[in-house]
Amino acid sequence: MSESGKHTTEDEKHTTEGSGPEAAEGGGRSGDGRDSRERRFAAYRGSARTLSGARPPETLGERLARLTADAPSVYDLDDWIDFYGNDDGIVGELERRTADALGTEAAAFFPTGTMAQQVALRCWAGRTGNATVAGHPLSHMEVHERDAYAVVSGLRMVHPTNAPRLPTAAEIYDLQEPFGTLALELPLRDAGYVLPSWEELTSTVSAARDRDAVVHFDGARLWECGPHLGRSLPEIAALADSVYVSFYKSLGGIAGAALAGTEEFVEEARAWRHRYGGQQFQQWPTVLAALAGLDHELPRLPSYVAHAKLVARALREGLAEAGVPWFRVHPEEPHTHEFQVWLPHPPEALDEAAIRQAEETRTTLFRKWFEPGASAPPGMAMTEVTVASPALEWTAEEIRTAVGEFVRRIDG
Repeated sequence: MSESGKHTTEDEKHTTEGSGPEAAEGGGRSGDGRDSRERRFAAYRGSARTLSGARPPETLGERLARLTADAPSVYDLDDWIDFYGNDDGIVGELERRTADALGTEAAAFFPTGTMAQQVALRCWAGRTGNATVAGHPLSHMEVHERDAYAVVSGLRMVHPTNAPRLPTAAEIYDLQEPFGTLALELPLRDAGYVLPSWEELTSTVSAARDRDAVVHFDGARLWECGPHLGRSLPEIAALADSVYVSFYKSLGGIAGAALAGTEEFVEEARAWRHRYGGQQFQQWPTVLAALAGLDHELPRLPSYVAHAKLVARALREGLAEAGVPWFRVHPEEPHTHEFQVWLPHPPEALDEAAIRQAEETRTTLFRKWFEPGASAPPGMAMTEVTVASPALEWTAEEIRTAVGEFVRRIDG
C-alpha cells in the first residue's frame, strides 16, 4: 500500500487474465517468494475441479498455443499484420466490432485501460472547460491508477458519496461545486462488483445532465452488467457520452481496452492516444485474443452471472454448516459473475488452506486471499470469486462439501 492507504497498482492486488480478479499470482502484497508461487501454481494446475476463475495458471507456451488455436475462427490469418493500428486491418476490425457490440458510432483500441480512462477525461475536460471529475473514492481511477487523472492529466476529483455503492441522483444534485464529467464504474469492483438498478442508473445520469456535465462509464466489466440491469449493452452504453471497456477482464484476452463514443469524440481520443504513447507498432496478438473473447466468452457471460447466484448461496450455506462464527459473502446475491468472500483469518492461513486443499483433493475452491484496506477491521481477509466456465459444473451440494473441507484445513 502507498502511504495514503491506497493500493498502489492493480497488479499488486488481484488481476489476472480470464474473468477478472483472480490473484496476482506472482506475489504482490502477500510478499511470498518464487518457491511459494511455484507451489501455488502446481497445486492449482493439478486440480481436476476449479470453482473460481476461468482457467489455471498457464505457461507462455500454453497461452501461445491457445491463441493459435482460437485465431483462425476469429480473423483471416492471410491478412497482413497491423501497422500502427491501421484502420483497414485487424485493429480496425476489432474497433468496428466493439462499436457494434456497444451500439456506438466508433471505438478506438488502447493498450491499457488506464490510458483510455485518462484520455477520455482529458477530452471531456477540454470540451466542457471544467477539469473537475465527480467519481467514487473506491473507483478504479482512485484506487488502482496511481492518481493518473491528477498527476498526468491535471484533473481533480470530487466524491458525491463515500458509501460502497454508485452515487444516487440526489447526491449528484447535492454536490456543492460544478463538475465537468461524472465517471461511473459499472460495476463498482472494490465495493463488491455492485450495480445500481436501471432506474437508479438512469436517474443518476439525468442528474448529471441537469448539472451540465457529461457522463463517462468506466465499463471495464460492462460486458457482464446486462442481466442485472435488464438491458442490452447498446442500451446501457447509450446512457453515457463515452464508454471504456476491457478485453482481458471478463473476456479472457491478453490485454487491451477500447474507448467508444461518437465519431468526433473517438477521433479526438485517437490524437490523445498518440500523445500518451499508445500508438503501438504492432498489436495483433492482443487484438486476436480480444476478438476471440468477443466471439467465445461474451455470449457465455449471462450463464456465468446466473450461476454465480447459486455459487454464492452454496458458499454461505457451506460456511454456516461448517460452523464458521463470522463470514460474509458480498453481495449476498451477486450483481455480476464476481463477488467477495470475507473471513476472520489472516490471509496467509487461508492461502495455505486453499493450497493444501488443491494438493490433497485436486480441488481449487478459492485462489488468493488478501488483507483488506485500512478501513476494514484487523484480522480479516477477503477473496474475490469469479464464476466462469469451470464453475458451471459444480452443484450446490458439491460446493457445500468443498467448503467444509476448506474450513477444516484452516490453521489445521
